[in-house]
Amino acid sequence: SRPDILFSVCLCARFQSNPKQSHLFAVKHIFKYLAYTPTLGLWYSRDSNFDLHSYSDADFGGYKVDRKSTSGSCQYLGSMLVSWFSKKQNSVALSTTEAEYIAVGSCCAQILWQKQQLVDYGTCVKDVSIKCDNTSSICLAKNPVHHSRTKHIDIRYHFLREHVESGDIVLEYIPTEKQVADIFT
Repeated sequence: SRPDILFSVCLCARFQSNPKQSHLFAVKHIFKYLAYTPTLGLWYSRDSNFDLHSYSDADFGGYKVDRKSTSGSCQYLGSMLVSWFSKKQNSVALSTTEAEYIAVGSCCAQILWQKQQLVDYGTCVKDVSIKCDNTSSICLAKNPVHHSRTKHIDIRYHFLREHVESGDIVLEYIPTEKQVADIFT
């Protein structure tokens, strides 16, 4: 219920097997933040609609230890936040486009799972939008032509392109200052 601390908690969790004094200090800082913000959290209204939409973001090489990027995403049913994640990417991205494209691919997988869950409950959702602040990754997902500049991007991330072409997912540009998923990166 506290997506505002997700990134900090995940970063601390990376060192839980061998924590140092600085990591314990960071965890204490998180606890102090929680103590002074008890009213923050998620609130779900009864009259919200069921349109599924998502926000996706990535930082390029933001983790200083190994220069891997962090993907962040959040999914909404109407105005209700129902899912979110922040995860360090498995490989080092060679460009901001690649980092964002990988993040949108992970978000797409989450959206497809949620669409299937909604079908299981009798609700069919079409044209799910993913809002991304990187126009190059949007163009890459919409362009069926493989270029030499993008051949290094792993095949597993190109399933996003298939779902954009089939109409399961609609990628939309959103300005960076309106990017909700920015807090996860």
